[in-house]
Amino acid sequence: MTKKLLTALLFLTIGLPAFGQINMVDSTAQVVTYWAKGEKQNYTVTTEKIKIKSADTTSRDITSYDVEVTVLNQTDKSYTIEWLYKNIKTNSTNPTIQKLMTVTKDMKVVFKTNELGTFTEVVNWKEVRDYIQKATNPLSKDFSAIPEMDKVLKQLTATYSTKEAIESAAIRDIQQFHTFHGAQYKLGEVLKGQLKVPNLFGTEPFDSDFTIYLDEINETDNNFILRATQEVNKEQLTNATFDYLTKMANNMKVATPKREDLKDLKNETLTASRMDGTGWVVYSVQTTTITSDNITNIEERVIEIK
Repeated sequence: MTKKLLTALLFLTIGLPAFGQINMVDSTAQVVTYWAKGEKQNYTVTTEKIKIKSADTTSRDITSYDVEVTVLNQTDKSYTIEWLYKNIKTNSTNPTIQKLMTVTKDMKVVFKTNELGTFTEVVNWKEVRDYIQKATNPLSKDFSAIPEMDKVLKQLTATYSTKEAIESAAIRDIQQFHTFHGAQYKLGEVLKGQLKVPNLFGTEPFDSDFTIYLDEINETDNNFILRATQEVNKEQLTNATFDYLTKMANNMKVATPKREDLKDLKNETLTASRMDGTGWVVYSVQTTTITSDNITNIEERVIEIK
């Protein structure tokens, strides 16, 4: 979700107290970062990608890694936070896939949030871009005899090539982590609206419908569960996908796709997070489902505190 727009749509609390985020009197909970400079948390992130054709699962790929989250700085108006990626693993036995997994090993992403914890920007995007470029250069030589891998590496470097690309496509785990920050929610009240969301095909952002609500309050353990849904505009998604596939087919000099091949195209994301009263995520799961005709691609990302 685009956090600036989401924050504008939701009712923010002005003059937030310096303690507690749960108010049982009015059944509300607010997600605000009460963090100190130097504070650290460690998380495990697991991503599972499943492809289903008709009723058969044709592939199932799992990757996992650890993230050390450090608060580098804290002011009255912002936080500066570092994510350090470590211990990347995959269930694939393919040596090529295993080499690709090493690209982001020990990579650091430094970003800022506002004083409430709402994501604002990646600070060290040039460093991240150069890090990925340096890591992929040896792989380009290793995979020079595999034309398909050259396309994969070019796509990977493109994802990290600009500040905008990194913020929209490369740090989806960080965006998931901060989905709910910066707002107050009332138990059982469903908030609805529209957002602009990144278009990974590189054209105009997509319109999307969203809902967001506070599902559960656990006062004893000082945490609560928030849920959100987001569905991309089907017509915009179909147009962008068709244009992208057509360009790819022309570049590869193969038959162009037919528009009817993209019938019933749908992109829906479900996010659920258990938030601690200090603003740290305890557990978060985000499931993105993309369907077209009889093919379904599911990506589920779980972020869990260690």
